Amino acid sequence: MKPFLFALLSPFFFLVLTAQGQKRPNILFCISDDQSYAHAGANGDPVVQTPAFDRIANEGLRFTNAFCDAPTCGPSRSAILTGQPIWRLEEAGNIHSTLPSKFTTYTEELHKSGYQLGYTGKAWSPGRLEAGGRSANPAGPAFDSKKLKPPYKGIRNTDYAGNFEDFLAKTSDEKPFCFWLGTSEPHRGYQKGSGKLSGKDPAKVVVPAIFPDNYIVRNDILDYYVEIEHFDKMVAQAIDALEKSGQLENTIVVVTSDHGMPFPRAKASLYDAGSRVPLAIRWPGGIKNPGRDVNAFVNLSDVAPTFLEAAGLPTPKMMSARSLMDLFADQESHERNAAYIAMERHDGCRKGGKGYPCRAIRTKDYLYIHNFEPSRWPSGSPDASVCARSIPYGEIDDSPTKTFMMENRNQHGVAHLAELAFGMRPAEELYDLKTDPHQLHNLAGSIAYETVQQSMRQRLFDHLRETKDPRIVGGNVDWDYYPYYGKISTKGWAVDKKP
Repeated sequence: MKPFLFALLSPFFFLVLTAQGQKRPNILFCISDDQSYAHAGANGDPVVQTPAFDRIANEGLRFTNAFCDAPTCGPSRSAILTGQPIWRLEEAGNIHSTLPSKFTTYTEELHKSGYQLGYTGKAWSPGRLEAGGRSANPAGPAFDSKKLKPPYKGIRNTDYAGNFEDFLAKTSDEKPFCFWLGTSEPHRGYQKGSGKLSGKDPAKVVVPAIFPDNYIVRNDILDYYVEIEHFDKMVAQAIDALEKSGQLENTIVVVTSDHGMPFPRAKASLYDAGSRVPLAIRWPGGIKNPGRDVNAFVNLSDVAPTFLEAAGLPTPKMMSARSLMDLFADQESHERNAAYIAMERHDGCRKGGKGYPCRAIRTKDYLYIHNFEPSRWPSGSPDASVCARSIPYGEIDDSPTKTFMMENRNQHGVAHLAELAFGMRPAEELYDLKTDPHQLHNLAGSIAYETVQQSMRQRLFDHLRETKDPRIVGGNVDWDYYPYYGKISTKGWAVDKKP
């Protein structure tokens, strides 16, 4: 069968194969917690060692323009599971919230068709699933009994790969499986100095232009690399288990992260350091011409309809994301020229538990961001007493890098970067990626870019209308008022009631 027909006839093609006795593919979904695109060997980083990710990229597809749907754990994972952007998911658009049961997940659809489910580590999280009418994690039953001795403090003692092996031992060879391997790494905290202890040279670190370049920042990045490598080691061991069981060649292996690095102007922001993620997919039976780089723009929510189509199942109507099967078939895709990213409430670090609602469109040449409430502190209030976490600028995790930037924010070489990380932002932001790849210079309002700004704004809002974002088309806009189920450190802190 011609490759283009292979894609066009799915899922019918796979239903025929199943009827003829050929196996539907297994799925191993590996997701780290807080890893930016740049920090993988195959993506060009000279220090961090990621042989498992590199292998999947070399033997499958390496996506150069993959973006999370939201740069915050729970909402990103909700989008992945449901195949929808967060503005369609009500409470699931916030972290420390819930995922209402009315939103179908790809795992539920696979399970109904006979797939065996399981997860280890961090699956859908953090929040309370019971509040949304769910009695179990949508990723499936937990496999977390195996433990290991962490190489450094801050690394979880869960033996992710060992738990996957336990899952494999309990599965039936007659049914396909879908397993979620989610590590807590490289989420903070880290053992300070673990990077140097592991033999890494701080002089070789490529410091992103959004941070000051000094010894403190370089070593903070090295400690972050240690935890990325732990994730990659777990993925490598899981791949080995698949090979030993003879199931690797019939398994779709995905390696990615839920969003970017836990540093200032990264995690919990719509800039590339927060939203652009590593993504590699291997599937010998379904990918034509493996070893390719895919430059098309994709969102992580696209994996949901992809998995369903690969399994020969229809995509539920509510899923608005788009299957990647055309990219697997090496078809040109001129329509995949933009990714869309969003934020609502992260950790409730403003008075009344308010969020920082914003939407973005990212293309090859530009990043345009629309901030709906520019009078609010984007990284959380400097007043720690109004933050659920009781820390200033609480949307940004505590770290040596954050502390240095806060304590030296009036110093030459730091002031501008600190203002970008902690300061207020205008309603519109526009960055020319050809001249400003790190998004340091906002061009919104510039006469020279007026036409570009209007065009990008129009494209973003057209997409939001098409996908029925209530901030644009009307309806309930309740993200500021949904319950917050995270740990509250501030006495008396509470979410405002809806007026």
